[in-house]
Amino acid sequence: MMNGKKLEYKGEEALKELERLTAKAGEVQEDILKEILTRNGDTEYLNKYMKGAKDVHSFKSRVPVIGYNGIKPYIQRIIHGEDSSLLTSHPITEMLCSSGTSNGEPKLMPSIAEDLDRRTFVYNLIMPIVNQYIPGSDEGKAMYLYFIKAEMPTPCGLPARTVLTSYYKSKHFKGRSRNMPYYDLTSPDQAILCDDSNQSMYCQLLAGLVLRHQVLRLGAVFASAFLRSITFLEKNWVRLCNDIRKGKLGPSITDPECQLAMSNMLSSPNPCLADEIEGICGCSSWKGILCRLWPKAKYIEAVVTGSMAQYIPSLEYYSDGKLPLVCTMYASSECYFGVNLKPLCDPSEVSFTLLPNMGYFEFIELGKNAWSLDIDEDEEVPRDKVVDVIQVILGHYYEIVATTFAGLYRYRIGDVLQVTGFHNKAPQFKFICRRNVILSLENDKTSEEDLYKSITVAKKLLEPHNVLLLEYTSYADASTVPGHYVLYWEIGHVGQMTLSKLDEVLRECCIAIEEELDYIYRRCRSHDRCIGPLEIRVVQPGTFEALMDLFISQGGSINQYKTPRCIKSRTALKLLDANVKECFFSPRDPKWVP
Repeated sequence: MMNGKKLEYKGEEALKELERLTAKAGEVQEDILKEILTRNGDTEYLNKYMKGAKDVHSFKSRVPVIGYNGIKPYIQRIIHGEDSSLLTSHPITEMLCSSGTSNGEPKLMPSIAEDLDRRTFVYNLIMPIVNQYIPGSDEGKAMYLYFIKAEMPTPCGLPARTVLTSYYKSKHFKGRSRNMPYYDLTSPDQAILCDDSNQSMYCQLLAGLVLRHQVLRLGAVFASAFLRSITFLEKNWVRLCNDIRKGKLGPSITDPECQLAMSNMLSSPNPCLADEIEGICGCSSWKGILCRLWPKAKYIEAVVTGSMAQYIPSLEYYSDGKLPLVCTMYASSECYFGVNLKPLCDPSEVSFTLLPNMGYFEFIELGKNAWSLDIDEDEEVPRDKVVDVIQVILGHYYEIVATTFAGLYRYRIGDVLQVTGFHNKAPQFKFICRRNVILSLENDKTSEEDLYKSITVAKKLLEPHNVLLLEYTSYADASTVPGHYVLYWEIGHVGQMTLSKLDEVLRECCIAIEEELDYIYRRCRSHDRCIGPLEIRVVQPGTFEALMDLFISQGGSINQYKTPRCIKSRTALKLLDANVKECFFSPRDPKWVP
């Protein structure tokens, strides 16, 4: 049972607890479910289906597997003042907002006080795991760039905020010097907790530069946020150097807490340090800049799986391939799921070991094909397609389903995973994609992974021309007859080459993508003629940063932002189209064999 007292595992003790939990994964899972049903069996939601029963068999046979629409009416009732007992026996302390970029609309998830204990348990595992592979990582400082999002009020007074904002504002994070002494950040808490992301980023980068020779780890939650920070540094390094040279914070920082925190760090002028940084940032090329600015850094920690894999080439460019990319954990707003026990593995090989004490987990069987069972979120899931932890099969694909203490029951997270192995009795999963992020016009169904793989092949055509694909997204344009796939590309490092000189290459990129898409798409294009030629629209530099700003302004979080790989928002499409420089179409039909 997770009662708070059993969460303060550190070092070797944390690793031993990990071994204990995974060695008895099935038993731990059954105990977790029994405890959830014992605690929450009298809630209105469970009573509706279980009629007073609290046993595992009744739960599995009577409670439906649901998507967000199945739980949303209860959440709406709670945020409008009804009691938490609609869903859980514990008081709901806050509503957690999803990122809102996977399918265009943030969702609210109930959270209880002990959820913070569970998240802390996962964070306490990370450094002991990493230290086995990169000794001494727990010494020195970490320049981890963390950001919060301003809370939204609800009618009942419960705060609505992102899961990371919740954690950074908690006593667990603020008291980390006692509970997690290795979690020594360069960023002052005041800078992290500033809800003006520009002021927060400026102060955090300034602190990281001041303490540059003490930094052993670099990172952010998602690769996209870390790269945005590098872009910010490119634009503002002169101002940052001036502040260090003068020993005084510039006038652009107006947040009182940030001013106070940074005044302690800039206690006196430091022209020597400013000259060092100026000499590095003033170079014509920023290739390998991270290693030059933070020479003792051992790795970069960030999520680089799923849609974040797109950022790997850029991270390798800025580190000159010298810093390992470490992806440590798998988590969502709804629940934390697992940790990566091999942090130095190639990003394409990252697998997460399921932590059986985080919640109760089930899996919708998809077989050997991730898209063999396409069940809409509001459709009933066949009972024989839902299995538990000890029933998953190596190599098979699954959609994960979670039951939590906070009031989610058999809830479809929306992530497609593949079983890659086992650690003791606990399965290990590779994150494949979000199940509802696909392009489709006719019978075609292009997953996020399929799109990423095809673009990975196509962008190799750019490399001989010193051109880098920085960002991309897509949408299925049904306004044309026939409809066609549209990709928005932001490219960089072109040098003196103009787009007109890249015309032929970009058209070849179009057909290369189509050649890599699946049989059904190619048949629809080449035989049935129900899909038109694929189009690449090259956008102005900075367009995807503006897209990120748009989603953040609509309630997204810089910490949790992930560029949506399939755009559904008309406002976002309007922004993208307003920045298109030139369009390129596939010059011929993709090969198709009947």
